[in-house]
Amino acid sequence: MALEIERRFLVRGDGWRHQLRWSRQLQQGYLTRAAAGVTVRVRLGEDTGSGQARLTIKAAAAGIARHEFEYPIPAADGEALLALAAHRLSKTRHRLDLPGGDWVVDVFEPPNAPLVLAEVELERADQPLVVPPWCSLEVTGRLELSNASLSITPLSQWPAAERRAVLVAMDLSDPAMGPAGGSS
Repeated sequence: MALEIERRFLVRGDGWRHQLRWSRQLQQGYLTRAAAGVTVRVRLGEDTGSGQARLTIKAAAAGIARHEFEYPIPAADGEALLALAAHRLSKTRHRLDLPGGDWVVDVFEPPNAPLVLAEVELERADQPLVVPPWCSLEVTGRLELSNASLSITPLSQWPAAERRAVLVAMDLSDPAMGPAGGSS
């Protein structure tokens, strides 16, 4: 059974850009999301030039691990499924050249902008990890910051105090609320 073991962090600044290997624009839609933690996602853009999309089924496991089943599907099927998805999001994924795991940085588009998240896939949950200085707050396990949740309730629709806390951790501000560290 396939397992995804992943830690996630809010990103501050662009210090990660000098470790960039490649970038891809991704569109993903969620066909189902059950309370028990099962999601079915379709993603376009990951395999540029392959003529394929990906269908992924994820389910809760233990700790930071999740069951993950991923299947290539024809791009036309992926586009049709994306059109059926009630909840979608777009982001640019940047693969990084860093030791200790497979690192990516996701830069989200509106309505989730200016959210930037780093993810690292690990071989095991207790694997030692050197966290880069541009990672701020660890958000592993925070369901409201999962891609599935962000497709339903994007950052722009969060209550002001919750949105501000994320932006402060990223050293950003929300123009509607004034500077990240101040009050409006």
